Amino acid sequence: MTYHAPLKDMLFVMQELAGLSKVTALPGLEDYDFDTAQAVLEESAKFCEGVVAPLNRDGDKNPSTWQDRAVTTTPGFKEAFAQFAEGGWQGVIHPTELGGQGFPKLIATPCAEMLHAASLSFALCPMLTDGAIEALLVAGSEELKAKFAAKLISGQWTGTMNLTEPQAGSDLAAVRSRAEPQADGSYKVFGTKIFITYGEHDMAENIVHLVLARVPGAPEGVKGISLFLVPKFMVGDDGTLGARNDTWCVSIEHKLGIKASPTAVLQFGDHGGAVGYLVGQENRGLEYMFIMMNAARFAVGMQGIAVADRAYQQAVRFAHERTQSRDLAGSDGPVAIIHHPDVKRMLLTMRAHVEGARALAYMAAATSDAAHHASDAAVKAHNQVMYEFLVPVIKGFSTEMSIEMASLGVQVHGGMGFIEETGAAQHYRDARILTIYEGTTAIQANDIVGRKTLRDKGAVAKALCAQVAITEQDLAAHDNEDCAAMLNALRQGRLALEESIDFIVANGKTAPKTVYAGAVNYLKLAGVVLCGWQMGRAMMIAQEQLDSDPAFFGAKVITARFYADAVLPQAAALSQSIRQAGETTNRMAIDMF
Repeated sequence: MTYHAPLKDMLFVMQELAGLSKVTALPGLEDYDFDTAQAVLEESAKFCEGVVAPLNRDGDKNPSTWQDRAVTTTPGFKEAFAQFAEGGWQGVIHPTELGGQGFPKLIATPCAEMLHAASLSFALCPMLTDGAIEALLVAGSEELKAKFAAKLISGQWTGTMNLTEPQAGSDLAAVRSRAEPQADGSYKVFGTKIFITYGEHDMAENIVHLVLARVPGAPEGVKGISLFLVPKFMVGDDGTLGARNDTWCVSIEHKLGIKASPTAVLQFGDHGGAVGYLVGQENRGLEYMFIMMNAARFAVGMQGIAVADRAYQQAVRFAHERTQSRDLAGSDGPVAIIHHPDVKRMLLTMRAHVEGARALAYMAAATSDAAHHASDAAVKAHNQVMYEFLVPVIKGFSTEMSIEMASLGVQVHGGMGFIEETGAAQHYRDARILTIYEGTTAIQANDIVGRKTLRDKGAVAKALCAQVAITEQDLAAHDNEDCAAMLNALRQGRLALEESIDFIVANGKTAPKTVYAGAVNYLKLAGVVLCGWQMGRAMMIAQEQLDSDPAFFGAKVITARFYADAVLPQAAALSQSIRQAGETTNRMAIDMF
């Protein structure tokens, strides 16, 4: 059940597909060359493989516990988090002037993937802290940033995101927590928040909660929500910790997976009011919270890729070790099951999906770097809209994919996969939450239909398709069977995607229920095609470098060809479903169910 970071593939994707050299040529990122990236990834691998990964199984067997309003995490988590903070890993992507490392997102992303693969439960704490830091840096006052940001970046304190309430679920318009202004400029916060990841724990000396609440007289709905910073312990002007704030953990959830990560019910203000500080302006809280949300959504997509890769690694090891049945081509006795064609099919399916999704995510990370650091305003704007389109695809497609791949991992193990002792089932259970939190797949799909396709009449979606078409031209220039097969499959996939974009744009206003009934399939279609685009690029580069490392690049070519043969053909069926099944779905009356 060990984890080995796939450094060779990560570095290949960063350098050859995501364009690391272009990223490190951006203003402010010139110091982060390939050698630096390689050194950082190697150190991250040592920490994740040696310190965090061994805790993953223990976290599942001995989850966090709650008693007397306090949470004790799995044995070893507190010590590992101390090493994480001491190593500077919380600050990898954050500003150097506040104690961070200032690395590009393209370098921070594989580090995050390793941490999630090592232990989803452990990695959730720094993941949410990253989001809190980003929201604070973008929307917080200079006073709040001075008092809280550096301690969060150092890992001395951790952060949370408090949206959901018992009556609200994903409908944030229904948020009822309230915040009453005080004479000193602070607020008293009252309310209950549920599903708060690491809302209470023993790994850091303070927890900084970012909380959605309403001020008196606020408009109804999402336009009347404000964002407040509510610390677990009060913080003095000199940064020292003071009295306990009126925020308490009243229980934690018992879950299907990610058991070591405490999911808290937090009560604010039962004893006079929790002291909070307004972040930004009143009634703009949802706008600020979406800074955290978008950071978290990309990170959850990386969780999907990470857990799928770990499930794949474990399945490969088991398939090499498990002996059963004779080889179809003939053998003296039972052989390792990796010789059997269907086992190879399952393993290639897992590998192809992981490699495609990783490449798309790293490419998106590079796009984000350009959106933040490019010197030309038009280039920034172009990359920003591209990144915003890709985030729901990476979140939705990669997490749905992770459940399927973790399930295949169980299947490779056969009956042993259904037995907890092998650990294969944990990956399946852990992955199941990923399509739900930080916005369900349907929420991601509605976003990509409404905000990312209908709003600009498909302009960004078509621009991505145009980039896919350029790769098709490149494939056509390579005169070999593998590139020809990829060209045909990718072209058919791209045409299916374009056909679906046209359908959505044409019918989005006149028949919205018909269009939105196909939203999840539209998201999946975009994922299948855009990951295939990256696999096509990888195939050509691998062919050119085949002599330098035949094993690695040969496997890369075959994996890409498998994606063309086995995955890209799904695009046509998804497109047909998008265009035809929506009307049928809505014909079914409610009382017929």
